[in-house]
Amino acid sequence: MQVKVLGAAQEVGRSAFQVNCDGTNFLLDYGVSLGKEPAYPMHVRPKDINAVVVTHAHLDHSGNVPSLFVNGGTDVYATAPTLDLSRLLIEDMLRLGKNALPFEFPEVSNMIMHSKEIEFKQKITRGNASFELHESGHIVGGGSVIVESGGKRLFYTGDINPRGSRMLREADLDFGEIDLMITESTYSQADQMPREKAEEKFIEFAYEVLDRKGSLFVPSFSVERSQEIACVLKNAKFKHKVIMDGMAVKVNEIMLRYPEYLRDSKVFADSINHAQWIRGEQERKHALKEPCVVISPAGMLVGGSAVYYLQQLALDKKNGIALVSYQGEGTPGRKLLETGKVSIRGNDVKAESEVRQFEFSGHVDRTGLFDMMKRIKGNPKVLTVHGDSDSCIKFAEEIHEKFGFDAIAPKLGDEITV
Repeated sequence: MQVKVLGAAQEVGRSAFQVNCDGTNFLLDYGVSLGKEPAYPMHVRPKDINAVVVTHAHLDHSGNVPSLFVNGGTDVYATAPTLDLSRLLIEDMLRLGKNALPFEFPEVSNMIMHSKEIEFKQKITRGNASFELHESGHIVGGGSVIVESGGKRLFYTGDINPRGSRMLREADLDFGEIDLMITESTYSQADQMPREKAEEKFIEFAYEVLDRKGSLFVPSFSVERSQEIACVLKNAKFKHKVIMDGMAVKVNEIMLRYPEYLRDSKVFADSINHAQWIRGEQERKHALKEPCVVISPAGMLVGGSAVYYLQQLALDKKNGIALVSYQGEGTPGRKLLETGKVSIRGNDVKAESEVRQFEFSGHVDRTGLFDMMKRIKGNPKVLTVHGDSDSCIKFAEEIHEKFGFDAIAPKLGDEITV
C-alpha cells in the first residue's frame, strides 16, 4: 500500500491523498485552499483513480473534486449530507467567482451524477481493496476513512473531533489494528479552552451586549459553526431574539433532512427553529430594528451577508462582535482582530463595537490528539498533515517519542509505502 501526498503537506488546505493498493487507486479528498489566489492539490488523471472518497463537505477537502470531470470522470463516494453540502459550498464558490476556477457548473453536475451515497461503516470493495467511513465528530456527515488491501490497513482521520459537539456524536475510533495513519495536526501544539468555559463566556458576552440595548453579531461558518452557536444559545435558555441569515439558512434545511447523522435531532431542530431565519433584504433590514443576536456567514467576514451586518453594527459601541470561527491570514476577520479596523464601503475605519474571540473549533486540540493516539492499535507508520509546518513537524517528533511509532511530516509529492 502506497500513499502519495498531493496536498495538506505542512499546511492547512487542499487536502488530497492518493492511495495505491497494488494497482487499485483511491483518492482521499481533493480540496482547494482559498487564499488570495486559490491553491490546488497535485494533479491526478481521473482514469487512474478507481474511486474518490470525500471525508466531509468543507472546501479544503471537497472543493477541487469537480476538476476531475473536466476531461473524464470517476466514482465519488461520500455520505448523503456530505454530497448535498459539498454541492452547496462548491456552487457558492463558483457564484462568488472572485477567482477563475478550473471547472464550471456543468462539472459540478457531472460530479453529482457520478456520486454514490454511502453510510458509515458500509464497506465498499473495488478491485483488491476496500474502504469505509467512520463518524469523525467534525461536521454533519463527516467521516474518517479506513482503507484495507493485502492485509494492510490505513486510517485517515480527515478532520476529526473525538469528543463530538452539542450537535454531533463522538468520533468512532473502533476499528482494530492499523499499519498506516494519516492524521490532522491543526491544533497539535495548542490546547483549546474547555468547551463549557467557552460557552459560558460567550453567553455572558451576549447578555452584556443585549443588556445595554445593543446587538451581537456572530459571523460564523455556514456549515456546523452557525448551527452549533444556535444550539449553545438554546441550551443556555437565552432570552433574547436570535436570527440566522445567509447560507447558514440553506445549511439548516439540509441538516434537518438528515436527523440520523445528529446526536439528538429533536434538540437540534428545537435550537435552530428557535432562531428566526432571514430570507431576503426586507427581512434583514427589519430584523435589526430591535436588539438581537445575529448568526451569519462568512465566518472570516469574507463576503456573504456578514458584510451587511458588519456595516450596520460595527460603528456603534453598544454592539458587540463575537468571532467564533478560525480567522485565516489576510482575511477581514483577522484584520479586525489584530487592528480593530473594518472595511466599510472601501474605507478602513475603526470598529467602535466591542470585539471578542471565542474558541469553538470543530477540530480536536493537542490533548485530544494525544488521547486519540493512545487508542490506536498496532504499530503504524504515521503521517502528520493538515497543520502549519511547525505543528506537523513537532507533532511527528512527539508521536515518535511518546508512542515509538515511525512518524514523519511529509512534504508535497512524498510517497510512503507500507
